[in-house]
Amino acid sequence: MDQDSEKMTETTTASNTEEQQTNQQERDPESNSLQQPLLKRNRTLSSSPLALVGTKVSYIESLDYEINENDLFKHDWRTRSQAQVLQYVFLKWLLAFLVGLLTGVIATLINLAVENIAGYKLLAVVHYIERKRYMTGFLLMTGVNFVLTLIATLLCVFFAPTAAGPGIPEIKAYLNGVDTPNMYGATTMFVKIVGSIGAVAAGLDLGKEGPLVHIGACIASLLGQGGPDNYRIRWKWIRYFNNDRDRRDIITCGASSGVCAAFRSPVGGVLFALEEVATWWRSALLWRTFFSTAVVVVVLRAFMEYCKSGECGLFGEGGLIMFDVSGVSVDYHLVDLIPVTVIGIIGGVLGSLYNYALHKVLRLYNLINEKGKLAKILLSLTVSLFTSACLYGLPFLASCTPCDPSAVDSECPTTGRMGNFKKFNCPKGHYNDLATLLLTTNDDAVRNIFSTNTPSEYRVFSLVIFFILYCILGLFTFGIAVPSGLFLPIILMGSAYGRLLGMAMGPYTTIDQGLFAVLGAASLMAGSMRMTVSLCVIFLELTNNLLLLPITMLVLLISKSVGDCFNPSIYEIILELKGLPFLEAHPEPWMRNITVGELADIKPPVVTLSGIEKVGRIVEVLRNTTHNAFAVVDNTLEPTVGQVSEVHGLILRAHLLLVLKKKWFLQERRRTEEWEVREKFTWVDVAERWGTIEEVAVTKEEMEMYVDLHPLTNTTPYTVVETMSVAKALVQFRQVGLRHMLVLPKYHGPSVPPVVGILTRQDLRAHNILSAFPHLEKSHASKKGR
Repeated sequence: MDQDSEKMTETTTASNTEEQQTNQQERDPESNSLQQPLLKRNRTLSSSPLALVGTKVSYIESLDYEINENDLFKHDWRTRSQAQVLQYVFLKWLLAFLVGLLTGVIATLINLAVENIAGYKLLAVVHYIERKRYMTGFLLMTGVNFVLTLIATLLCVFFAPTAAGPGIPEIKAYLNGVDTPNMYGATTMFVKIVGSIGAVAAGLDLGKEGPLVHIGACIASLLGQGGPDNYRIRWKWIRYFNNDRDRRDIITCGASSGVCAAFRSPVGGVLFALEEVATWWRSALLWRTFFSTAVVVVVLRAFMEYCKSGECGLFGEGGLIMFDVSGVSVDYHLVDLIPVTVIGIIGGVLGSLYNYALHKVLRLYNLINEKGKLAKILLSLTVSLFTSACLYGLPFLASCTPCDPSAVDSECPTTGRMGNFKKFNCPKGHYNDLATLLLTTNDDAVRNIFSTNTPSEYRVFSLVIFFILYCILGLFTFGIAVPSGLFLPIILMGSAYGRLLGMAMGPYTTIDQGLFAVLGAASLMAGSMRMTVSLCVIFLELTNNLLLLPITMLVLLISKSVGDCFNPSIYEIILELKGLPFLEAHPEPWMRNITVGELADIKPPVVTLSGIEKVGRIVEVLRNTTHNAFAVVDNTLEPTVGQVSEVHGLILRAHLLLVLKKKWFLQERRRTEEWEVREKFTWVDVAERWGTIEEVAVTKEEMEMYVDLHPLTNTTPYTVVETMSVAKALVQFRQVGLRHMLVLPKYHGPSVPPVVGILTRQDLRAHNILSAFPHLEKSHASKKGR
């Protein structure tokens, strides 16, 4: 009983009271039943399923992850030969390979473009600074950044609004069972690629890691469905994957491949998909995601080896994030647990504060974005100008530091794009430590601040300025209309206070300042994103030093635990702001006090269809309701008992539309033979989605004919007894990946209806239940206040 993408008009009359007008505005289309007027508001569990997708309000539906075991499905699997089954499995592995291959190639091209565009821009700026042409350097840097940001913003605003942001929350919602509209199209992927190149090369405080995850998911989706909608490959075996269940598995491979492409972390990519984005998992999916990430790593390594010869411009000198500290001796003692614990607590507190502040900023940005496309463009350009001014101007506040006499002349000061000791405007033999962090690409800034065996390279003043600046930029950059990722800004902020703590603890610890920066970045990421296992493995693969594992694990656990005491993770906050009906893994304790029967009682009466139904009745049901599934009930007359009703199963709205479009009508009320069904329908037809009822034309004569719904009915829907608690039903609903859950009565009899109700994800969401039971809401609020 999810929503179709159709808007239902609300009308009011002058005689209505203010309360009635409010009720009509809050009406949920899902509450419509055949026995009640369309414009009358009924008390219902479900809030209006609208979401802010791509800064546009969209109607949200759920996905059919459940296997629809009707007669056509059973016949299809019975008739498949062993060769066909092997071909199906082989194609799954082939798709996993192609997802990894294309994600690796696109990730390399993005890095190559970013490194060259940003690199040559910075070389030109440094060239003017060395000649003391400061205004020319500022205008050049600001102008190039302005143009790059403008290109990224225009693409997002006019061609693919869903390409803005990281895309990870939407992927997380999709794999949870929410159909996020227009998220995986070819246009979205193209804008995401070009937009992320422009935004990152423009020096904005954002990363390409989140967009790479979204790009990997787009590649997977397009491959799984045979290409874009207008140019889809109609090969028979490709169409086997044209269902929500297989598409979910392929998109999971794409998401893990994107993380691997961002960090060159194959195991971390798999664990990220398992821990953060995927709701449903199995061993076969684990193998395929690992295979995809392995292909990504091979592609990245091959490109990097090729680019070492200098054939890729400036790529190869920087590029993909990698901070190898395998040669650094990590020696720590029991006393070192104190600063490690402190950095974990700081990460949890600052992470929760960052989430809180970002929540407020995103709410403000939503109000600005509602003012139109021009407002979005101006907001992005304003942030770009402010960022350029800060990155160029703040290094002038830092004093020059003399180079270490033991350093090689080619190392200090650095006049090129790479290196830890930027000369900037300093005299010979001196460097500007703040310019080292600001006047460079984000990847190089991470490498510089993570550098080891450099205890006196950075001053406290420079690190404080760097930390404050990136806190401000991180808050105001995320949310503008460009592709953006959260990983890199959080890493930069965390590494700054981590290095500051390392400088403070210098006399009392043997841990290197660069390793403190690594721990600081890990702590803030865990405090904000609330990831542990996958984050630990990602940092382990990045640093290539197993000795860091124990203290990294400790920092992550402390940061996540502290952050959980204050607010949810940043992705959960974004999901809530967008209005996506995400189902959490753990039900609220008070849900054990409510039964699914009580939830079904406050919903409108359930709409059922007979096994052999009149065409006119089907048309009436489809026109007057927005439900996406209906219970099919057979009524039989028993000599001793009387009329007995039994549930035959659940039929989808799409299959009813298919019947009407194919004109599969009967002159008399009768059951059809199996061969009649196979003659009219194929498994491909059943897998497709078939538009809306407005697209179907049915004559008056056809309205009096009949349809046998038995062959298209899912005879094995998931059912629960009305006495089951909502908490238990929610766990089953989420773990199995359901769209509809049938509630059956505990006692059967002639006077008892065969179906109590049908529950959907909107009905099982905590805040919807609280709004339907005011006494529970007051009790929950009082307990929360304590």
